[in-house]
Amino acid sequence: MNQQTDKIGQLRLTAIILAGGKSTRMGRDKALIPIEDVPMLKRICQIAETCTEQVYVVTPWPERYQHLLLPKSQFIQELPLPDETGNESKTHGPLVGFAQGLTQVKTDWVLLLACDLPKLRVEVLQEWISRLQQVPEEAIAALVYRNNRWEPLCGFYRRRCLPELNKYIQQGGRSFQEWLKQYPVQVLPLVDQQMLFNFNSLI
Repeated sequence: MNQQTDKIGQLRLTAIILAGGKSTRMGRDKALIPIEDVPMLKRICQIAETCTEQVYVVTPWPERYQHLLLPKSQFIQELPLPDETGNESKTHGPLVGFAQGLTQVKTDWVLLLACDLPKLRVEVLQEWISRLQQVPEEAIAALVYRNNRWEPLCGFYRRRCLPELNKYIQQGGRSFQEWLKQYPVQVLPLVDQQMLFNFNSLI
């Protein structure tokens, strides 16, 4: 299996962090909510930097988060789709942000994270990463499956899924669940259910 590894055989990874939601249900910007005095987005970037070589923050508002950026992180400007103005009450959703970020990725695997995972743990991510080289070649992703659905915003995707993803978006698709149903996905184990807690759980 030809996968990119570093000099000591560890899998090379890029992280994409999505910070494109308008937080309408929350009523405040989730990315800026402090967890132990650290803004949520900065905390997620710190965790991602310990596990990956490059971190991209995909957002329509890079100026809003400029003060949170870390040395290994950089912004990717999330852009409106051709039929959008950018002033819609709701964004086009995380699937489109992911696709736009994926165009910049050079590694075979990418770690995708939402910006609102306050219980995210480095050691769990690292344990998952150790499993990636055993993921069957036909699988396009490695994700947790619970409550009869995939957990798409804390998991791993192969970069080569981008053409199929773009085709799905061009056909009007916006659902991670419906897109993932079309392809083999490797299941990741999750012992600590709190790991995937997000702020929407409070609403």
